[in-house]
Amino acid sequence: MNIAGKIFLKKGREQSVLRKHPWIFSGGIQSKPQSLEDGNWVEVCDASGKSLAFGHYQNGSIAVRILSFENSEPDKNFWEEKISDALALRKASGLPSSSTNAFRIIHGEGDGLPGLIIDFYDGTAVIQAHSAGMHQDRELISKALKNIMGDTLLSVYYKSRATLPGKIKDAQPDGYLIGLGAVPHVIVEHDHKFFVDWEEGQKTGFFLDQRENRKLLADFSMGKNVLNTFCYTGGFSVYALKAGAHLVHSIDASEKAIGLTRKNIELNGFDSDQHTCTAIDTFEFLKNKEAFYDVIILDPPAFAKHRDSRHQAVKGYQRLNAEAMNVIRKGGILFTFSCSQVVDRQLFYDTIVSASIQAGRDVKVLHHLSQPADHPVSMAHPEGEYLKGLVLYVS
Repeated sequence: MNIAGKIFLKKGREQSVLRKHPWIFSGGIQSKPQSLEDGNWVEVCDASGKSLAFGHYQNGSIAVRILSFENSEPDKNFWEEKISDALALRKASGLPSSSTNAFRIIHGEGDGLPGLIIDFYDGTAVIQAHSAGMHQDRELISKALKNIMGDTLLSVYYKSRATLPGKIKDAQPDGYLIGLGAVPHVIVEHDHKFFVDWEEGQKTGFFLDQRENRKLLADFSMGKNVLNTFCYTGGFSVYALKAGAHLVHSIDASEKAIGLTRKNIELNGFDSDQHTCTAIDTFEFLKNKEAFYDVIILDPPAFAKHRDSRHQAVKGYQRLNAEAMNVIRKGGILFTFSCSQVVDRQLFYDTIVSASIQAGRDVKVLHHLSQPADHPVSMAHPEGEYLKGLVLYVS
C-alpha cells in the first residue's frame, strides 16, 4: 500500500483505537499532512508517535476508517487475506448452500473493512463503496475477489454512484470491472426464486439482510391473510405464499417495485387469485381499513439517516405501527422492523410500546429479530447493528 502520510491523535484519543473501534473522528486529530487527499492510505499514530493502525483518510466527521490495527504497513496480500477471512465466516454459517446461492461477502465494519459492501448473486459480485478510499481501491478489491473465488465468480459489478461522497459520485459511472452479467438474474434463497437486477435495482439489487426473517414468516403464514407493506421485490410475499397463505396483498409506493414483485410471484408459480399488488403509500392504504389481516409485515426504508432526524423517525414508526395494530385481526401476528441505524434497539422497542398504547391493543413479543450472520456486527463497533425487528402477537 502507498501510505500518503501520518496522522497524529490528540493525547488520550488513542483509547478507541486500542479498543479496535474503526473510526477516527476529525476532532481527535492533533495534526496531519496538508497534502492529504480523500481516499489516501494513512498511518495513525498516538500523540507520542507510536504507530497504532492504518486506514483510509477522508475529509469529514469520520476522518479515518481503520482497515488494519497492525503497527506494520499492510502488504500486497492485504485484500485477499481480508476477503478470505470474510468468506470463512460465511462458510462457518452455512453460506452458500444447496438452497441459497446469494449472500453478503463483505459487510463493512463487521468484516473489518469500513466503507465497503460486497454482495454475491450466484456468480456475480456487486461492490458498493461508501468511502473515497474504497473507491480508489476498487480494482484491487475486484482482482482479489477473482483470485480467491476463481471460477465461481463470473463478473464483478461496481455500483457506487448513490453511495460515494461529494464530487466522486458525479464522475464515477456504475459498470462492470470483470465480465458481464445477465440481468435480471435468478437467485435461490431457501429454495425460493427471485429476480435480481443489480444494475437498476435499489442498493445492490436485493435485500439479503431479511433472509432469515423471511424464513421465520413462513411459520406464521399457513391459511392466513397476509399484508406485506413496503414490499419492494416481494420477498416476504413469496415466502408467505409458499408456506400456504390463504391470500397475500403486497403494497409499495413504487410502481417499479410492484412490477418486480409481480414478476417474482409468477416466477414462483403463483397467480392473481392468491396475490394482488398495489402501488400505494402504506399510510394511505392503512387509513380507515377494516380488521382483515392475520399477518402484517412492516419493513419500511430508513426513516432516519442522521441523528437530527431521529425524533421525526420515531414519530413515523409510532404512527405506522399504531395504524397496523388498528387493522390487524385479534390474535394477529405483526412483523415490524427498523433499519435506521440511529434508532437503536431499545428506542425502537419503546416506540412500538407507545404504538400499542395508542392503538389500545394488548401486545406480546414473540421474537426479537436482527440481521443474519453474513451481516456480522463487530463487538468493537456496536453501531453496526442496524436492523431491528419484533414479531408481535396482537390481541
